[in-house]
Amino acid sequence: MNSYTVNCSILLDTLPLLERPAAAREAGFTGVEFWWPFPTAVPSDAEVDRFVSAITDAGVQLTGLNFFAGDMPAGDRGLVSIPSRKGEFTDNIDVVVGIGDRLGCKAFNALYGLRPEGVSEQESDELGVQNLTAAGRAVAKIGGIVLLEPVSGAPSYPLKTADQTFAILDRVAAQGVDNVRFLADFFHLSVNGDDVPAVIAAHAGDFGHIQIADAPGRGEPGTGQLALSQWIADSRSGGYEDWIGLEYKTAAADPFAWLPREQRGQPA
Repeated sequence: MNSYTVNCSILLDTLPLLERPAAAREAGFTGVEFWWPFPTAVPSDAEVDRFVSAITDAGVQLTGLNFFAGDMPAGDRGLVSIPSRKGEFTDNIDVVVGIGDRLGCKAFNALYGLRPEGVSEQESDELGVQNLTAAGRAVAKIGGIVLLEPVSGAPSYPLKTADQTFAILDRVAAQGVDNVRFLADFFHLSVNGDDVPAVIAAHAGDFGHIQIADAPGRGEPGTGQLALSQWIADSRSGGYEDWIGLEYKTAAADPFAWLPREQRGQPA
């Protein structure tokens, strides 16, 4: 049985953000995940408390949380490899760990960042490895993992394929940090032209998390052409045992109509 977790930053978007965990629970899910839910890297204690309460009051498990990624609507896609924003990322780590500790969250997605102008790829990647190493060591204190993913739709985002992403992960592992893992987003990999079945065959046991949306369109499963059910089954056979993140867009009145209710709330 698959264990689906709802990305409340992209789904249930007709509701205020902090009402979405309860809506996911009402729909039959026991897990939720979020992009960074605050406008700054270091929110106020009151903002954090409200977020934590929204999760606990809903009776769901926070299965994943992004590090602060900058202004996503304006085009930012993470801070990890951007020298001018190193302080923000460093300050954000402690907040992420604190929220994870309070809510029992163990998986934290660090978007790598767009290639900054005026900075060499070597310098950018050296900082990326440094920041991922620091983040991995920090979340290890609460038994967590850091996730790194390929992303589509942003030409200057340097990690578009599994091979490019694993090249950075290998450099982090060489620093003695073994809890920074690959986030297999089947939508992003497919849109970027990667060979998803080959990635699964080679790396399923190394996946730290899976997220799904269909393509084209980034809609719910069944609205596109991707073999999502088969890819999930193959990932399970290859050793992946954790949550499947639902990270798609839909205008459907019932965003989860494709998934029978009895298949939604199984624990990981």
